[in-house]
Amino acid sequence: MKAAVVRAFGEPLVIEDRPDPEPGPGQVRIRVEACGLCHTDIHAAHGDWPVKPTPPFVPGHEGVGLVEKLGDGVTHLAVGQRVAVPWLGKACGRCEHCLSGWETLCEQQINTGYGCDGGYAEKMLAWADFAQPVPKGVTAIDAAPLTCAGVTTYKALKVADVKPTQLVAISGIGGLGHLAVQYAKIAGATVAAVDVTDEKLELAAELGADLVIDARKHDVGEVLKRHGGAHAAIALAVNEAAFAAVNSGLRRGGKLVMVALPAHGTIQVPIFDTVLNGTSVIGSIVGTRQDLAEVFHLHAAGRTQVICETRPLGSANESIDDVLRGQVKARIVFDLGAGR
Repeated sequence: MKAAVVRAFGEPLVIEDRPDPEPGPGQVRIRVEACGLCHTDIHAAHGDWPVKPTPPFVPGHEGVGLVEKLGDGVTHLAVGQRVAVPWLGKACGRCEHCLSGWETLCEQQINTGYGCDGGYAEKMLAWADFAQPVPKGVTAIDAAPLTCAGVTTYKALKVADVKPTQLVAISGIGGLGHLAVQYAKIAGATVAAVDVTDEKLELAAELGADLVIDARKHDVGEVLKRHGGAHAAIALAVNEAAFAAVNSGLRRGGKLVMVALPAHGTIQVPIFDTVLNGTSVIGSIVGTRQDLAEVFHLHAAGRTQVICETRPLGSANESIDDVLRGQVKARIVFDLGAGR
């Protein structure tokens, strides 16, 4: 099989031939149809974060494909069934976090494309209990971005406890943000979309954003305050200044939900204003298996649309450069087969 491999941090990915992996007990082998390109994959390939993967490895945690082979003990999946393999590749299932519905905080978790090989390959392994069945009516191409960009923003809005009529700021309208706008509208919120490119602001308006804020031309916090201040701000732009900008636009009792992970990123939180105004700063990391099932259900029901462009796996390095230059409208999905 062919795979795009990180051989060394910061170096171009290498397309190479590898043997087909064999599933162990509780695992399945998947013939990958599609895999999205997430900014996390770029951080992984560059070794940006304090906890680093170990090269060589295959990135990609938005892998979707057909089960090709079952490992011992797997009875709930079938050969030929379409499944998605998210960031949460495996959790222990026994700790306090797993047992209380917060498996994404499990300290024993293994992350796809980081702690084990991911979806930038023609075939991949997955732990069967964490391979999410994709419902009929959801294509592999659409399912790929939903597997991370979708479930991550869906969970962030849950964490923010968004309610109808509340003002929600979505900072960064890209692969994640275009889905966040839609989930916020489904929740009944009034949506303010923040970005620095005309194309992405136009996309947000097309998807139902009630207010678009060009951060190049306007003070984001001041604009949000003129509209009463945001009940919640979902920070998706990989830029420290963008976090601070939407944080300044919260109303009293508002919540800043941090999702994007700039390398070595920090922001200054003003203690006096935070205490006086009762605001919150919260981290939100991907979503659970149940969250992903709900994301797929919404898409199968026609409630969301995925904006993406498909490319061959061989374009991985060029595609990463395009993402870093901000030249991608929403999501890139590597099409590895008849995933439509």
